[in-house]
Amino acid sequence: MLELEDVTKVYSTGAIEVRALDGVSLNVDEGEMVAIMGHSGSGKSTMMNILGCLDAPTSGRYRLDGVDVAGLNDNQLAAIRNRKIGFVFQSFNLLPRTSAQRNVELPLVYASQGNRAARAKAALERVGLGARAGHMPNELSGGQQQRVAIARALVTNPAMILADEPTGALDSVSTDDVMKLLVELNEAGRTVVLITHEDDVASYATRVVRLDDGRITSDTPHRRGVRL
Repeated sequence: MLELEDVTKVYSTGAIEVRALDGVSLNVDEGEMVAIMGHSGSGKSTMMNILGCLDAPTSGRYRLDGVDVAGLNDNQLAAIRNRKIGFVFQSFNLLPRTSAQRNVELPLVYASQGNRAARAKAALERVGLGARAGHMPNELSGGQQQRVAIARALVTNPAMILADEPTGALDSVSTDDVMKLLVELNEAGRTVVLITHEDDVASYATRVVRLDDGRITSDTPHRRGVRL
């Protein structure tokens, strides 16, 4: 499903060049749940941006479902992001004065898709928040806000969920709830790529990829639930 081939990303600031990714090659098959780990500055955020079609490699190739994204224009990239990738972020990114249901509807609005209310309600039901559809974000706990964000990621029925530190702002109980939900989605056939620096969070994945200084240092299968 995802294929990075000898991908390099270089950021230039005047005479200084920072090589955020350095010849990274990675394949992720449909239905996998992969945790990408690394300390701050390891390159995992850069990799997330490339996997999510938010940034382009300096060199190398990124193929999504066999399509080389380097050949796509901005509109085509936006369409792929909306159709194939559901994003979940650490900070939830919910509109504060907008109900849970309206927040979930937003990707459908951007894609000019119909039946928005029913689809948003169904997505909220899927994450156990159907009864909270009319609540504002400040009326929800952190774990509930993240579940709203997951419902928003699901509403377009994407092939992949790309979660960037999805539990970084949550307590341990909410973290467990959110990760169990991501596992359920994965076990139902959804591909999940998880960016994290926490071993406990990565332990929910079935494969763990470690980055250091922009290079993959290990890529190993993992039995879900076993502590790293």
